[in-house]
Amino acid sequence: MVFKRRDRRSVLQFMAALIYPRGGWRRAFEYVKHRLRRLPDTPERISRGVWAGVFTSFTPFYGLHFVVALAVARLMRGNYLSALLGTFFGNPLTYVPIAAISMQTGHFLLGSRPQAGFRSSLFDKFRDATGDLWHNFMAMFTAQKADWHGLQVFYQDVFLPYLVGGIIPGIVAATVCYYFCLPLIRAYQKRRRKRLQAKLTQLERR
Repeated sequence: MVFKRRDRRSVLQFMAALIYPRGGWRRAFEYVKHRLRRLPDTPERISRGVWAGVFTSFTPFYGLHFVVALAVARLMRGNYLSALLGTFFGNPLTYVPIAAISMQTGHFLLGSRPQAGFRSSLFDKFRDATGDLWHNFMAMFTAQKADWHGLQVFYQDVFLPYLVGGIIPGIVAATVCYYFCLPLIRAYQKRRRKRLQAKLTQLERR
């Protein structure tokens, strides 16, 4: 295959790259910014795509952020590629504060409180929910009875508050990014058109 890596990475190397990419996060952010500015679309559509991607980062649909971002971008008539790039707002450096803000906001809006506290039991809730999924899957082929308690606790204490609470901070962060990107992309495209026009003028004179 043309795009296949020659040096195959191990699982540990792949996981390390997710946490700290080669060249550092600053270089990764610079790459995203460079790609956004060079997209062949209007500044408004590109910025709406960024809005969709950043907003999606505040949803609990991990593993489906690309799909959700594309759906939101379609509704907003935004650029699809900028929506995918916008999801990089959610990364290992921001997932923890995003989750904490979203869940605390969600519990406040729902008027609920997490069982056994947020910080001390979040890992346990993920573990119990995953265990229930595996147990209930095996129960279909054995005499064991399905148990939904762990998943129920996870839904009430984690997923639902995250889903509801991520809406407001997601809208705020996405809107800030929209108004930050829009003038930058406009200015970049304007400078680029001027450079192209200058080159065409020079070619015509020759």
